[in-house]
Amino acid sequence: MGLATAEEQFVALKQHHGQTKATPAEAAARERAVHERKARVEDALLSLKELQDENSGRYPSQRKDPSEIRVSTTDPDARKMKMADGGYRPAYNVQFATTVEGGVIVGVSVTDQGVDNGQLDPMVEKIESLYESRPEKYLVDGGFVDQEAIERTEAAGTQVFAPVPCAEKLTGQGKDPYARRPEDTDGVAAWRERMGTTEGREEYKNRASTAEWANAQARNRGLRQFMVRGIDKVLSSTFWYALTHNFERHKAWMQTQTA
Repeated sequence: MGLATAEEQFVALKQHHGQTKATPAEAAARERAVHERKARVEDALLSLKELQDENSGRYPSQRKDPSEIRVSTTDPDARKMKMADGGYRPAYNVQFATTVEGGVIVGVSVTDQGVDNGQLDPMVEKIESLYESRPEKYLVDGGFVDQEAIERTEAAGTQVFAPVPCAEKLTGQGKDPYARRPEDTDGVAAWRERMGTTEGREEYKNRASTAEWANAQARNRGLRQFMVRGIDKVLSSTFWYALTHNFERHKAWMQTQTA
C-alpha cells in the first residue's frame, strides 16, 4: 500500500462516517479511528523503507527477496516472525531474565528481532545497570549463541552456559566439539570447554526449571497475543506480566516462612 492509497482510504472513510448518523461522541470516535488508521499506514510505510534499505545493504548471499519484506499496517512496530506452528505473523520477541534461585524475573526486554542471536550481552548489561551487579553465571538456549557476544560477556566476568552448536554431529564425526578451535578467543574457548564437563551440563539443566518455567507461566496467564500496538506499549504490558510473576514468587516465599 502506497501513501496515495492510504490518502484515498482516509478520504473515503471520512466521507463514509460523515454520511452515517451518529451522536457527537460516536462521530468523534470515528474521526479519531480514521486518523489513527492513516497514521499507522504512514508509519508502516516508513518502517518498510527502513527494512528495504537494511536489506539492500546486506551481502548478496544474505539478502531477502524484496517481495518477502513486509510490515503490518495494524502495528508498524511489529515484524514478521516465524511462529511455533510454522506460520509467519507480525510479532515481537519477548525476553525474560530469571534467577535460578527463587525463579524471580530480574530483566525484561522486547525487540522486533525475530531471532535471539545478538540478545545475549544486552540483557546482562541491563541487569548490571539495574542492580549494579553482574550475574556470575548466565544460562541461555542455543539461539543466543554468538561468539562475539560470548567473548564480551566472559571477558566482563560472567560465565556463559549455552549448548555448543552441532555437538552431537561433531561427536559422531569423531571430533571433539568442546575442544578449543584455532579461531576461538579465550572467552569462547572457556565456554566451549565448560559445556564439555559434567558440572557444566548439570548447571545448564537449571535453565529448564527457571527461564523456561517463567516463560510458561506468562503464557498460562495470557501472554500469547498483545492487545496493544507499538513496542513501548508492548513492553509496558510485558512488565505487568513480570510483576505478576514476581508477586506470586514473593507470596510463595512468604508461605514457606510462615509454614
